[in-house]
Amino acid sequence: MKGPETSPTRSAIMRAVRSRDTSPELAVRGLLRSFAPGYRLHRKDIPGRPDIAYIGAKRAIFVHGCFWHGHDCARGARAPKTNADYWRAKIARNQARDAGAMDALAVLGWRALVIWECELKEREFLARKLRAFVRKP
Repeated sequence: MKGPETSPTRSAIMRAVRSRDTSPELAVRGLLRSFAPGYRLHRKDIPGRPDIAYIGAKRAIFVHGCFWHGHDCARGARAPKTNADYWRAKIARNQARDAGAMDALAVLGWRALVIWECELKEREFLARKLRAFVRKP
């Protein structure tokens, strides 16, 4: 859904934004491949369509962009200068959808982990966090 102030240039830029196989997602998958291979990607049959899923262990990992999902870090807190109302509403919808997916996963007995784009800066911390998540009973 386009806002009233959306230019053709902005529309082209937004169309180029990927929803899967993003750089942050590829970085997380690279870490996981070294100690916990065997994951599945973007499974439509799992609530929220997690970026990474360990089916047998019922573990789902979401790799979220800080801006797109409204993280409380510096990148996620940036307010767009144009069409601000549209973007606030869009991010709020994303957050509501994320919360619904987490609830649905919990009901089905799944554990879920969100990795934020800004967390990729601390690779060692992220690797420890991922190891703990995939190995916990």
